[in-house]
Amino acid sequence: MNSASVITIILLGILEGMTEFIPVSSTGHLVLASTLLGFEGEASKTFKIAIQMGAILAVLVAYHSRFTGVAAGLLRRDAGSFAFSRNILLAFLPAMVVGFIFYANIRVLLETPEVVCVALVLGGIAILLIERMVKTVRFDSVEAISTRTALIIGVIQCLAMIPGVSRSGATIMGALVMGVERKTAAEFSFFLAVPTMLAATVYDLYKNRDILTADDVGAIGIGFAVAFVTALIVVKAFVAIVSRFGFAPFAWYRIVIGTVALVWLLGR
Repeated sequence: MNSASVITIILLGILEGMTEFIPVSSTGHLVLASTLLGFEGEASKTFKIAIQMGAILAVLVAYHSRFTGVAAGLLRRDAGSFAFSRNILLAFLPAMVVGFIFYANIRVLLETPEVVCVALVLGGIAILLIERMVKTVRFDSVEAISTRTALIIGVIQCLAMIPGVSRSGATIMGALVMGVERKTAAEFSFFLAVPTMLAATVYDLYKNRDILTADDVGAIGIGFAVAFVTALIVVKAFVAIVSRFGFAPFAWYRIVIGTVALVWLLGR
């Protein structure tokens, strides 16, 4: 890798870490940034998916006491730990099935930045509407979420396979609509990211193992490390921002960046 490509990889790693857990679509931002920086091709698609592992690790580190507590609780057959694990698994299943069936179609969408722009704007409008409409809270912890609600949130998460929709945005807004308290909705999205992104990354690396070179693997390693450090900083700050200001600031950001990017793409 030359110095220019290393800088590009670091920038994309920072972008992944900054946007993975906030409702602005990390994949959408990576698609737009890659187009702007000329970082395209089959290997770049795998890079954009694989560096999500860094963000996964950040969640595991930031919430290590929660995960170790759940693991210990499962050994003790604790009802709360069982409910936590059940809800994460149920919400993960729809994405696993849909992602496996439509894998090739999803890869094609990574080549269409115009789709990203439209999804960013529409998603921003949806967030503003949901923030105004949703008032009732029925679930104030991940363990308290019902099995039906967890499964519905998982189905809604599948919308995020369209670049620009945002996995965290879809799951958080879906959770709010289903009556999940705001902070709990954000944390449920973090926890759900672990199996969802892990499965997507491992499957994509397996499917594209023959086209990846040593340089590609090195690039993924650098992007992984940068995304991990950045996401570790962002993940806790996001919960604090949401608790105080809600999701509207992220919605307006989506609308502005999506509109600006679409004007730029159409004017090229």
